[in-house]
Amino acid sequence: MTILYPLKFNPVYSYRIWAGDKLKTLLNKKYNEDLIGESWEISDIKDNETRVANGILKNKTLKELITEHKTDIVGEKNYKLFGNEFPLLIKFIDAKTPLSIQVHPDDDLAKQRHNSFGKNEMWYIMQADKDAELIVGFNKNTNKKDYSSHVKNNTITNILNHEKVTKGDTFYIPAGRVHAIGAGVLLAEIQQKSDVTYRIFDYNRIDNKTGKTRELHTELALDAIDYNADKNYKTNYTTKTNTSNPLVHSPYFKTNIVEIQGKLKMDYSKTDSFVIYMCVEGALTLTHNAITYQLNIGETILLPAAINQVQLQAENESRILEVTL
Repeated sequence: MTILYPLKFNPVYSYRIWAGDKLKTLLNKKYNEDLIGESWEISDIKDNETRVANGILKNKTLKELITEHKTDIVGEKNYKLFGNEFPLLIKFIDAKTPLSIQVHPDDDLAKQRHNSFGKNEMWYIMQADKDAELIVGFNKNTNKKDYSSHVKNNTITNILNHEKVTKGDTFYIPAGRVHAIGAGVLLAEIQQKSDVTYRIFDYNRIDNKTGKTRELHTELALDAIDYNADKNYKTNYTTKTNTSNPLVHSPYFKTNIVEIQGKLKMDYSKTDSFVIYMCVEGALTLTHNAITYQLNIGETILLPAAINQVQLQAENESRILEVTL
């Protein structure tokens, strides 16, 4: 029987018309194509599955791993809920120009229309150019009629909430919340396993690959949107070194932020789930069963649920996102 170990995956790189080159220049990603805007680090999305990059399980997909090892990969609770499907999609995203303004359906609507999970997600800002911003939610309560009027008149941005962002800013984007990543933002994204997006507005731009504007999903979006505004969209959090500090805890995933300085032992013996580390600053080593794994900024590693303890070590202060279910 295979003894499970920390798993690295080969990313799947995605062309995007709004992409820059920070995945290559800041995160040291290796690809030759132009306009790569997303690095899918851990993915079970059909036709975009990531494969193990290290050890005797090299080239296995997540579905193959779960089918073979079941609860030892994902935990008992998750296996009961999701079977052989991996429930999350983990990405790094680099926007040189703004993404389309969009919204994602919730579980019920996505199941009904697309036989898919909904898409609740979160963003952690890794780097942002001066005056870079996000669009998150509305700046005041609205309704379907007023919203539709703004879409028709190309004035939708007037009723949306614009947030200037800097490194470390974090936002939870529940299904139904209108949003867009702005120009000059590099971020880590954690989301449900879903590739369902309703595009609302795309600045009337042309995709040079097709010579056409991209499809909008105006009607589909209407029933997916939460038209209520929040007072504060940004996640407030505090950090204490060498501790798992809560960041975003939702029904769909739990993300903590860990600042590592020196050595830190992590005990998951009471955690009935896989654990994912995304290195968002600095570099560290992970040791398990006397084998050491390097984790640099922009790299991701998955600890199968069967792993109970690892040791982390960073010479200089480094940050990881720690993701479980």
